Amino acid sequence: MADHDENVFDNSRLYSVQDYTTPEMLYKDLIDRVRKYHPSDDISLIEKGYHTAEEAHKDQVRKSGEPYIIHPLCTAIVLADLELDKETIVAGLLHDVVEDTVMTVDDLKREFGEDVAHLVDGVTKLSKLKYQGNKAEFQADNLRKMFLAMAKDIRVIIIKLADRLHNMRTLQYQPEEKQREIARETLDIYSPIAQRLGISKIKIELDDLSLKYLKPDFYHDLKNQIAQRKSEREAFVAQIVDEVSRNLKETGIEAEVNGRVKHFFSIYKKMVNQHKTLDQIYDLFAVRIIVNSVKDCYAALGVIHEMYKPIPGRFKDYIAMPKANMYQSLHTTLIGRNGTPFEIQIRTFDMHRTAEFGIAAHWKYKETSDGRHPDEHEEEKLSWLRQILEWQKNLSDNKEFMDLLKSDLNLFSDYVYAFTPTGDVKNLPAGSTPIDFAYSIHSAVGNKMVGARVNGKLVNIDYAIQNGDRVEIITSQNSRGPSRDWLKIVRSTQARSKINQWFKNELKEDNILRGKEAFAFYCKSHGIHQENLMKPEYEEVVMRKYGFRDFDSVYAAIGHGGLKEGQVVNRMREAYETDHRRKLTDAEALAEMDESVKKTSNVRNRGGIIVKGITDVSVHFSKCCGPLPGDEIVGYVTRGRGVSIHRTDCVNIMNMSEEDRRRLIEAEWQKSEKAGEEYLAEIYIYAANRNGLLVDISRLFTEGNIGIVGVNSRVNKQHIATISVSFNVHNTDELNGIIGKLRAIQGVMDIERTTG
Repeated sequence: MADHDENVFDNSRLYSVQDYTTPEMLYKDLIDRVRKYHPSDDISLIEKGYHTAEEAHKDQVRKSGEPYIIHPLCTAIVLADLELDKETIVAGLLHDVVEDTVMTVDDLKREFGEDVAHLVDGVTKLSKLKYQGNKAEFQADNLRKMFLAMAKDIRVIIIKLADRLHNMRTLQYQPEEKQREIARETLDIYSPIAQRLGISKIKIELDDLSLKYLKPDFYHDLKNQIAQRKSEREAFVAQIVDEVSRNLKETGIEAEVNGRVKHFFSIYKKMVNQHKTLDQIYDLFAVRIIVNSVKDCYAALGVIHEMYKPIPGRFKDYIAMPKANMYQSLHTTLIGRNGTPFEIQIRTFDMHRTAEFGIAAHWKYKETSDGRHPDEHEEEKLSWLRQILEWQKNLSDNKEFMDLLKSDLNLFSDYVYAFTPTGDVKNLPAGSTPIDFAYSIHSAVGNKMVGARVNGKLVNIDYAIQNGDRVEIITSQNSRGPSRDWLKIVRSTQARSKINQWFKNELKEDNILRGKEAFAFYCKSHGIHQENLMKPEYEEVVMRKYGFRDFDSVYAAIGHGGLKEGQVVNRMREAYETDHRRKLTDAEALAEMDESVKKTSNVRNRGGIIVKGITDVSVHFSKCCGPLPGDEIVGYVTRGRGVSIHRTDCVNIMNMSEEDRRRLIEAEWQKSEKAGEEYLAEIYIYAANRNGLLVDISRLFTEGNIGIVGVNSRVNKQHIATISVSFNVHNTDELNGIIGKLRAIQGVMDIERTTG
């Protein structure tokens, strides 16, 4: 399939700082760039922002050895190249002061106003202290915070993209592992966001730089191969440009014509997807024609098709049907005089500006800070952002949120167009089914769907929609709603999210009951007095944290698995304990922690645990998460009972108060744990209920000579069984072997370990 990608021309950067050596030179260049497009000569706000940032970062240097102020200056210059308003430029200069200096958001609000303060706060990361090395949680919560800020002001993400672009340009100063980590996050999250916003200038460079660090050998080899035949390709493109320019002029069409080699990441995708070498890929270059009007676009297309033979099936009209990120152009692939294929794109000057700058091209800046937003037309282009915010409300699980986010962002690159019976166009991920189409119209249409017609013919619900299909959804008021099997069929995250939401709402009463039972059982099994927690002020803490209107909704979330009961109980317990015990200072907490270790230092250690270099300390394993040899662990110094060992992904650890976190202490397994030592493990098995299910599970443990400590099961109205099993194992390898065998039992859908 043709790689009709709008981002094919520009291998050059938005801006390079290689020739600049001092902050003063960079600042002068920034001001020159702003003055080229901004109607006002008053640069006092930018000047104040620069001096404030310079003073705040004065004692800081980057890993490259440069003064830190170089980074915010380069970020601001990228924003100036996108022709953003002055407040955005100032926020770019100040974007790191809250995170890395003593300045606060209130300081910025006082000095620069609400607008600048909000933008800086939106790109400021959360504190790393509460995450104790859990990178996945840290990344997910930061993205949640950023998307909420984006919803109020899209400039937040544009600043973040500019920040990420300069960090990628200077990534060579980071350790190799960090380079790959940042490059992967860039390719998974930030590059797709840039494409969603239509900012191809940034997207292209993020892609190429990510490839450079993720596939360094491939990148440098590709770069060398392209350089070796550079003159030959340039001569070919120059010939096409000359021929096209001459013919357009003769027919009276005013146009700018230029050509470029496609950017490296685009070539890489083509080579990987088509299993070809560089020599086997011929359409490495494209010619762009920019004209004055839409009428001239189609007239120029006619001229081009008379000059060269078009390749069937390789024409795309993105003017009549724009992409979701506002991109418009005509794309056609042709055969040159010597038989070499090449691509031509035709667009107006306005379309070209949108293609380069995306939503930034439509930003209406004014002289005052008044909470500006894109106009209503541009807001329609951000429906994907509203979907993400909807997921944030419905998904308390960070892993599920990250999976949905990455899936949705990366599905965007391949899509199909289909029509409703009334002629409305729906833009869907490639491979979408009539179910996806139904939910793109409205949730009610999807929930009542019983069938579909495509181009007048009945089709199966797993039919893959093709470009240009006319899709009619058949609904019935007697429909019982979506099937769980649909989740295996749908392609779009929007449909998947809405189907899951239907099940959560439809089964709310059942979920509330299960949630209450799980909540009570957790409190009882952990020796927590439930009546102490059930106060309005403690319920409010949880509802505010997860965005629920009432506590029954919290129970329902626990019941359908969106929240862990341990998360909720420990949030409430934390609030309760804050009210009912004295707050320790850092010094007091450390002193008490040391004293607790001293009191128990002569008691024999259990299970080969090393606690902060001490092997003679009273250790017990937490019941909430059941750590096993092979798990990453951390210790918690209790009051008078030695050290409690938890898994690092235990929800009790992840949701600890800052006060309790001062009691955490490093712990690790000894390299050769005691032979024969057994540990309690607990798992949840989710399966379609049937006769003999428990017998099959029990037989597996019996045949493996594994002693079961406890079993508990329940079945919901949908005949899904939840079975908790406690048993003894030696380590995680043994546990994983058991889980693997359990998954092979008929009807088993999922298995998970307890995490608190």
